[in-house]
Amino acid sequence: MPSDQELFAKGLAAYQKVVSLNYMAHKEVYDILRQVLLTEAPDQFVFLDVACGTATASAEALKGSNVGRYIGIDISQPSLDVARKALSDLRCPVDLRCQDFVDAFDAWDEPVDVVWIGQSLHHLRYPSEKQALMQRVRSVLPCTGLLLIWEPTCLEGEDREGWFERFELLRPEWSMVTDEEFAAFDSHCRASDYAETSATWMAMGREAGFERVDELLTVPNQLARVYRYSH
Repeated sequence: MPSDQELFAKGLAAYQKVVSLNYMAHKEVYDILRQVLLTEAPDQFVFLDVACGTATASAEALKGSNVGRYIGIDISQPSLDVARKALSDLRCPVDLRCQDFVDAFDAWDEPVDVVWIGQSLHHLRYPSEKQALMQRVRSVLPCTGLLLIWEPTCLEGEDREGWFERFELLRPEWSMVTDEEFAAFDSHCRASDYAETSATWMAMGREAGFERVDELLTVPNQLARVYRYSH
């Protein structure tokens, strides 16, 4: 049987391949994040990267910004070990924490200016859980604070299975990944992903207490979108 480290390395290599080929539109998404950080975040802002993973794309988005502190939360210590190296060029303190993000917010009492959740809020199964997390985020942000999320998004009238069917149609476009790698992505989605419609993502933010809700980007394959929530 392969070791946990071997399994992690194999999964990370497949994910990095997808990122490098831009199959999930990381470039477009993190270009938007960078633009918002450069134009809207306060000077010396505290950036909270929720479920940060290896943080490679976040590190690129933050380079040259006025970030004053980076906090990354992820449940995977091996991912955080990779993230530490990826973030080493940032000219600010870097704080990496191995923790479930829901548990982290339940006890959060630290200043933070920008909260970024990239492809993770949809792992909460029920809309009420997602909205509760948004509400908790809103409660810790100052009046100038921002919540930005990048999440799988159903088309209006589409159910969870419909989203999976659209993902499966991408197989010819993901030509540089193996059948085994694509099957692993599909299996992960079916086990862990609970996408919402755009209307629901936006309504949950308003119900959580954010006054302004904006849809900033629909990725080219139409499977995910970026949203901004502010006071």
